[in-house]
Amino acid sequence: MKQGPEGLTSPTRIALVGAGKIARDQHIPAIAGNDGFSLVAIVDPALPDLGVPAFASLAALLDGGPDIDAIAICTPPQVRTAIALEGIAAGLHVLMEKPPAATLSEVAAIEAAARADHTVYATWHSRFAPMVAPARGWLAGRKIRAGRLVWREDAHRWHPGQHWLWQPGGLGVFDPTINAFSILTAITDAPWSIVRSDFQIPAGLHAPISAQLEMRVGGAPVTADLHFHDDDTAEWTIALETEDGGRLELRDGGATLILDGAEPRHQPKAEYPAIYAHFGELIAGGRSEIDACPLRLVADAFLLARVSAAAPFEP
Repeated sequence: MKQGPEGLTSPTRIALVGAGKIARDQHIPAIAGNDGFSLVAIVDPALPDLGVPAFASLAALLDGGPDIDAIAICTPPQVRTAIALEGIAAGLHVLMEKPPAATLSEVAAIEAAARADHTVYATWHSRFAPMVAPARGWLAGRKIRAGRLVWREDAHRWHPGQHWLWQPGGLGVFDPTINAFSILTAITDAPWSIVRSDFQIPAGLHAPISAQLEMRVGGAPVTADLHFHDDDTAEWTIALETEDGGRLELRDGGATLILDGAEPRHQPKAEYPAIYAHFGELIAGGRSEIDACPLRLVADAFLLARVSAAAPFEP
């Protein structure tokens, strides 16, 4: 919210840059449900009719469109950095979908360009899953002994027609798995690392459709089994054992928590409303938040990857 005349407040005027599936499914409803923001424009070369003026580029919006205070970048990661830097240079608050950029160097460039008087927010929506905070509370003071990560989903169901996923910088199976990494790095302060990485990449694509990892958290082994195939075995599970004999399972991408085999605790997800609530808090407090830890783990997996051929796959 902006402070106006006589102490009155008005919503932060925001434009969405990129009007694809995630923008329509999540960002637009979250903005509509938050009184602190008002969607005033869309930036997308397709010029979609979504009830507000549409512009082919951010430059076109800034040149002849309505006044804006902020942008939310929902494009593929390969082009986010240039847009973020343009928004920062224009004096806008900037929110970026995950991952914030295609490379760690680009994240560093965004961080270096960030202005003290405006917010830059690299979002990790899965950190707002309802059972992530309780999981962190339960792990506090405990040391992890071992664990496993299983992240499986259907690329055609969740990302239909999104060919950018399979190009350099698109991450392939790590586009969903980076959500798991964002949870892992949020529920414990112990350092995470990758020690082995095996990728399966279909012919003609540039990113893995599946991968198996050996990870470490504070020295403890954690295995990861990652799949992005067409099948009916969707699973988003993090299971950790602690040295005192405790056991934690986060299921459904952080919506369900099981502690020591007790009855599951479950709450519906409301991640994107929480993202915009936090964005508003950052703006009000004059703060930025740019965390590259989940992307760093992905980068390490790519650096260590042993690559083998996967069955043909048509995005």
